[in-house]
Amino acid sequence: MAPFNIAYELLVTRLENFQLETNKAFNFTASPSQPQYFLYKFPQDVDSVIIKVVSDAVYPCSVVSVQDIVCPVYDLDHNVEFNGVYQSMTKQAAITVQRKDFPGEQFFVVFVIKPEDYACGGSVPSSIHGNVNRTWNLERTKNLQVTIVPSIKKSVYVQAMFFSFLSFLSFYLGSVVVAFVHYIRVRRKALAGRLSPEDGSGIMTSSHPITASTPEGSSYGAIDESSSSGGHQLSSPERGLPAGSDTDSSVEEESDFDTMPEIESDKNVIRTKVFLYLSDLSRKDRRIVSKKYKIYFWNIITIAVFYALPVIQLVITYQTVVNVTGNQDICYYNFLCAHPLGVLSAFNNVLSNVGHTLLGFLFLLIVLRRDILHRRAMEMKDVYTLDYGIPKHFGLFYAMGIALMMEGVLSACYHVCPNYSNFQFDTSFMYMIAGLCMLKLYQTRHPDINASAYSAYASFAVVICLAVLGVVFGKNDVWFWVIFSMIHVLASLALSTQIYYMGRFKIDGPDSDLGIFRRAAMVLYTDCIQQCSRPMYMDRMVLLIVGNLVNWSFAIFGLVYRPRDFASYILGIFICNLLLYLTFYIIMKLRSSEKLLPIPLFCIVATAVVWAAALYFFFQTLSSWEETPAESREKNRPCILLGFFDDHDVWHFLSAAALFFSFLVLLTLDDDLDSVRRDKIPVF
Repeated sequence: MAPFNIAYELLVTRLENFQLETNKAFNFTASPSQPQYFLYKFPQDVDSVIIKVVSDAVYPCSVVSVQDIVCPVYDLDHNVEFNGVYQSMTKQAAITVQRKDFPGEQFFVVFVIKPEDYACGGSVPSSIHGNVNRTWNLERTKNLQVTIVPSIKKSVYVQAMFFSFLSFLSFYLGSVVVAFVHYIRVRRKALAGRLSPEDGSGIMTSSHPITASTPEGSSYGAIDESSSSGGHQLSSPERGLPAGSDTDSSVEEESDFDTMPEIESDKNVIRTKVFLYLSDLSRKDRRIVSKKYKIYFWNIITIAVFYALPVIQLVITYQTVVNVTGNQDICYYNFLCAHPLGVLSAFNNVLSNVGHTLLGFLFLLIVLRRDILHRRAMEMKDVYTLDYGIPKHFGLFYAMGIALMMEGVLSACYHVCPNYSNFQFDTSFMYMIAGLCMLKLYQTRHPDINASAYSAYASFAVVICLAVLGVVFGKNDVWFWVIFSMIHVLASLALSTQIYYMGRFKIDGPDSDLGIFRRAAMVLYTDCIQQCSRPMYMDRMVLLIVGNLVNWSFAIFGLVYRPRDFASYILGIFICNLLLYLTFYIIMKLRSSEKLLPIPLFCIVATAVVWAAALYFFFQTLSSWEETPAESREKNRPCILLGFFDDHDVWHFLSAAALFFSFLVLLTLDDDLDSVRRDKIPVF
């Protein structure tokens, strides 16, 4: 690296400590002109070892290589990557070596000090700027300590796999116990003949009278229903008819448009009332609405197949490249707790995702059981299925179960070789889970006006496209953050408008183009300025104001700080909005004098506790692809569970359980309303 010839002196000495010993630390010094390499032989009872290298100094940048016993030894900066397995290093490195990879049961450990620090996150080499190199005559020596320790035995792999599966199979056992207890209670009530709408059991006899009269309080609101054009239709709602009958006010195609102007007028009358009840927003034919929500389930299966197959193929290619080239700087593992199995370099990070798949399948079974019980009740023409409780549509729940299973699959794929390029694999279905949960929460009391599967999945596709663009352009490009922040704010305002007006907001006016702007100005003046002190829909307004403030804060934060981890930034937006909406929903439920039954209350507490524990382990950063591979390895830590799993694996376990309990909250939250008439259930 010197700009002119250098005089040097050659000294040949005998190396006394050439062979490294197991569990014994060895200290030495290396420099660019004096690389070091040592011999290690496997003991008889050891099949795998971990080479741990530490240094007090970050720089100079160094390379640790494990090579087979061949000549010549590749111990120079320009050829150390030609043979074996290697890592760049600042203060810490760790390489797991297996006996089966070395037929001679011995290998060289090579240490090379690089003449430049750019590969380890240091300054840009002067040669790139065209300047004369100024580091050639600096003191670039590094004190290193190497320790070779035995890795875990095969029995630990077996114990870890048993622990992973048995831990989550216990959830299956708990679900069976709860279902059995519920069955016994229902049977006892049935035998005692004490079934009635006031039981709260969710099952009622068909002898309960059905009244088709106008519900008490149906004349509330700013619109006089008796004098409206839709008044005749409102006075004979669908609930007074048999479950299988089709009426003009209930039968609609699976689209956002109605085929009759009377129905459109009916919607405008109903949804603009000040006080809405569930009966006002569950007027459509049950079969058509249920079929509409089943599309969520079939579409997400199609999306999962087409998304997962290329992902699996790509990560297999990544792992193959790592195994063939020996370059361990490609993947950002926690090398101090990376246990290989077969072709996988970090089997523990893949295994820990089994919880998402098992609990997702269990949630599907729980939803299926509820679906079957509901269908049986429908066949028996039970009253509660017609006019009581929250309308039972299970399509979104099935989609949530599939999304949870796919999150496990794609997270496992990401952890085959975690790096900056494929991080979106780990987050794509998290976006969908958060979005589906918000849609399900909204659908609960707005079954007739929830988004269709096509528009919902199209929105998720836009989000994932933005995530990909953020990975490509979100590092330093200010223009991207400006555009994204504008889209974020405008989307928040548009969605808020639709939610506030229950989907009935339309900017229409006279035929001229100016009529549209005149209508928009009129709505802005009457609803935002005149009624600013007392909005027509106070509860909705409070939620939307808080929600917009949160989203605008996210937009400003992104514009100012431009976080490099764009995928996690978007995920944070989704999760905060979901938590905000769920909190609002529970508060409004309690304000409406509704109660929380023991099971949903337990699920809420379990969700909060498990999420808190999970987030603690999530923020224990063990690696970071936002930095160079050498800098990332400074964060590596040993295993903390069974000598096999690290902090991030524990995050996988706990987050799977937390998502499962979160889903159960949404599934059971309104079970107390099964015996309440829909014209008594408020909408919020």
